[in-house]
Amino acid sequence: MASDETDRILAKIGRLLAEDTEYPLDGTLLHAEVDRNCVAPAIFKNRGNSIVFRWADLDRLGDALLDLWDAEEPKNRWAEIEYLIQGDSFQVAYNYKEDIDPDERPLARRDRIVKRYFGDKPIVYPPWPEDDDIPSYDL
Repeated sequence: MASDETDRILAKIGRLLAEDTEYPLDGTLLHAEVDRNCVAPAIFKNRGNSIVFRWADLDRLGDALLDLWDAEEPKNRWAEIEYLIQGDSFQVAYNYKEDIDPDERPLARRDRIVKRYFGDKPIVYPPWPEDDDIPSYDL
């Protein structure tokens, strides 16, 4: 992957994360699973005694993550990204498919990764948005 292209996309991801002004940017962790035409981002904010889950803008952030993944040579593509913002800088770690335990449930893995960065604190999940467009059916 070209370093300039990587840097440009990583900076864009940081700008997208900064758009959430309800909580400070410092102490933000983006964990995302990425594959061909598939992205599952989760954003967490370290709030001292707890960790807050934030909804991701799947259209914009998802596109940036897919662009970053697509820019990589196919043989070097990663399966997950960990993007941590601390102060005015960020660090990125990539996890590759062969390094991921296939027997570990994805949500358990994600929670373990969040705890590695922020400690063993409760994660507070918001209620589902009212305009979630999830179909419901009466049986």
